[in-house]
Amino acid sequence: MDIKTMVVQALEQTLKDHLTGIEITVERPKNPTFGDYAIPCFSWAKSLKKSPQDIAQNLATVIKHSLFSKVTAVGPYINVFLDKTYVSKKITNQIISSKEKFGSNSDGQKSNVTIDLSAPNIAKPFSMGHLRSTVIGNAIANLAEKNGYTPIRINHLGDWGTQFGKLIVAYLKWGNEERVKEQPISKLLSLYIKFHDEVENHPELADEGRRFFKMLEDGDPQARHLWNWFREESLKEFFRIYNLLGVSFDHIQGEAFYNDKMDEVIEILNSKGLLELSDGALVVTLDEYDSPPCLIQKSDGATIYATRDLATALFRKRNYDFARSLYVVGSEQSLHFKQVKLTLQKAGFEWERDMVHIPFGMMLQDGKKMSTRKGRVVLLEEVLNEATDLAHQIISEKNPNLENKEEVAKQIGIGAVIFQDLKNFRTNDIDFSFEQMLNFDGETGPYLQYTHARCHSLLRKAGCFIPKTGYSIREEEAWHTISHLTRFYEVVKQAWEDYDPSKIARYALDLARYFNSYYAKVRILDSEDQDARLCLVYSVAIVIEECLRILGIQSPKSM
Repeated sequence: MDIKTMVVQALEQTLKDHLTGIEITVERPKNPTFGDYAIPCFSWAKSLKKSPQDIAQNLATVIKHSLFSKVTAVGPYINVFLDKTYVSKKITNQIISSKEKFGSNSDGQKSNVTIDLSAPNIAKPFSMGHLRSTVIGNAIANLAEKNGYTPIRINHLGDWGTQFGKLIVAYLKWGNEERVKEQPISKLLSLYIKFHDEVENHPELADEGRRFFKMLEDGDPQARHLWNWFREESLKEFFRIYNLLGVSFDHIQGEAFYNDKMDEVIEILNSKGLLELSDGALVVTLDEYDSPPCLIQKSDGATIYATRDLATALFRKRNYDFARSLYVVGSEQSLHFKQVKLTLQKAGFEWERDMVHIPFGMMLQDGKKMSTRKGRVVLLEEVLNEATDLAHQIISEKNPNLENKEEVAKQIGIGAVIFQDLKNFRTNDIDFSFEQMLNFDGETGPYLQYTHARCHSLLRKAGCFIPKTGYSIREEEAWHTISHLTRFYEVVKQAWEDYDPSKIARYALDLARYFNSYYAKVRILDSEDQDARLCLVYSVAIVIEECLRILGIQSPKSM
């Protein structure tokens, strides 16, 4: 049980004769000198017929519990101070007995949560622009599991659409099979960029691209053969990157998977009288929701993203019976998902309320959006390799005799890239910068990994100390760390409800700072209270490692 729940229960027990039938809520004061928890009394004023200030003054005097060392009233708030001896033993005992399960809850009751993440376009390199959906989605999936849900990670590959008609045209006009086989992705990217350069002077190419996509939809053998080849080569590259990032998927169901499922969508919408003709195209009007119409089928009979996403939603509900269906897709697609949800709502599918678009900001380069069309792209694999090389240099200077140096360098370098993204709130744009991303000082992944390694170094020096039970820790210097450990349950819940991995990243940074401050002030080894202090070290190591795991980052025990 988390400390916050324990506080509420203790208050309910001691105030049951004074607040019958009234709900007690607690919050953390912004100023820690006011206490560990505060109970606002505003909502009780009407039923108790007293001012919030009087209520706080009266009730503060009757709260007596072993969990609290002191209770005061400050204006309309009752402030409680936790008993450090009691809480330190309670929280370290919980961590020691739970280990990596500490902070978990069963709120989700194992219900399914589908998570649409990563979704790169085939025939294009895996760029820094794809990093955000991949690592944000992976962290949210880990948070779902931590909160008792069963996450189902789905990679909805961008393997369909007009761009493939364009690429087929480009390949047929300017491509060379042998050269493409030598470097499939880079050569296909060059062809895609050339198409968009040429279309400025030859606008008829755009019509040709649309025609070839329609041929692809209709099963033209040549178009299908080229598309399959582009897809196979792309998957080889993608999975090399996913292996570096440590990201895996339960299902890879790209847009093409839903080709034979879109007719049913059109039939359902038509049977409900929702389809209307607009300039030869089929649309669902959404005027009553103050939204542009949702385009279902273009005038040439081709389908678009909305049709496929409607088919996707129906398929996922039928096959996974999701409690929530999450789409980790950039902010620029917000209108699209709004239209898809409204169309489902208009068609009478009440479960559309369980579908959530989780937007995120762009990865910018020199303040501009990265674009494969214009050739403005930074390859993710190159960034990961450069970060790993830099980590290897730093390790070689600081700890030249470290075992498994190459593996640790990979963990640190890739962790630095992932953490640089996830420490930011997801809707913020991030301006790509090697200098910031590969900075190994300050608010970085390597700082957390180093703190974790420091904890294990202390435990090794103490003979691989592993406590069997929690300890009471009375010293004032430890309280910031202990108090912060008690918040982990709350942060795990809030990060999930907000779909915000940065809350875990920020929590971990604060925990590392508190612990490192404690480490600088207190002698841990060969001290009178060595076992109690090592118990705290052990607890911090477990929680930092779990924070990093949630974020998709590994935790070396030596650096």
